[in-house]
Amino acid sequence: MAFTKLDINTAEDGNVRLLQVTDTHLFADDQTGLLGVNTSDSFSAVLDNVKSEQIPFDYILATGDLSQDHTKRSYQRFAEKVAELERPSFWLPGNHDLQANMQTLAQYGVLTSKQLISEHWQVIMLDTQVEGEPHGVMSQQQLDDLAQALAEYPDKHVLIAMHHQAIPVGSNWLDQHNLKNAEQFFAVIADYPNVRGVIFGHVHQNYEFQFDGVAFIATPSTCIQFLPLSANFALDHQQPGWRYLQLTPEGRIATRLRRLPERSFLPDPKSKGY
Repeated sequence: MAFTKLDINTAEDGNVRLLQVTDTHLFADDQTGLLGVNTSDSFSAVLDNVKSEQIPFDYILATGDLSQDHTKRSYQRFAEKVAELERPSFWLPGNHDLQANMQTLAQYGVLTSKQLISEHWQVIMLDTQVEGEPHGVMSQQQLDDLAQALAEYPDKHVLIAMHHQAIPVGSNWLDQHNLKNAEQFFAVIADYPNVRGVIFGHVHQNYEFQFDGVAFIATPSTCIQFLPLSANFALDHQQPGWRYLQLTPEGRIATRLRRLPERSFLPDPKSKGY
């Protein structure tokens, strides 16, 4: 069973222009908050910020934990909100998501394709979810489909998107909830030096690191942020954010991180976890 495939456009300058949003943690009720932050309001503020920045992009990648309460209504609300950007969007699941209800996204215009093909690149959206568990595992089917996709387009540069981190980010409590079979993932991509980058969510913070020639890039949540390099659960006062990615014909990934400019969304400092 191969990935569902879609041809995507290249901009006039030859680049693929992407926006990453992640870890929205929406609820069916738009008045419900997470650790003191109203996730609906923070996501709306992020979308308003994207529009005000006027950075040209063509596609949106939503890298998991779109819902906190797993309801169909929460996914409908994600789709309705992201539609404000008037660009095609794609999703993959996070540990807080319920995939049975994520099918609601397609009914409201969020696309289900997991292998996006352009003139110079392919973007592969992977499923690392273990339902009911905070950590991630890449199934043998996902590994096989990844190997097939890489072999199919050996001359294209590759960007891989997933929810969980395949390498440590330096926070002990978060890194125990990582991709548990990362060594199998690395074994698949080892023969493909055209894999240029891996983007992910889950860690609710900015993270950029080069490992074996591959860029590993995490993007802040659109709601609460986790304190980097923390041994135990800790929240950060950094603001919600999003990421812009430009994939060049030569195989370079140019990226800009953006956060909300105002300190409008501050978590409850007494929170001990969620």
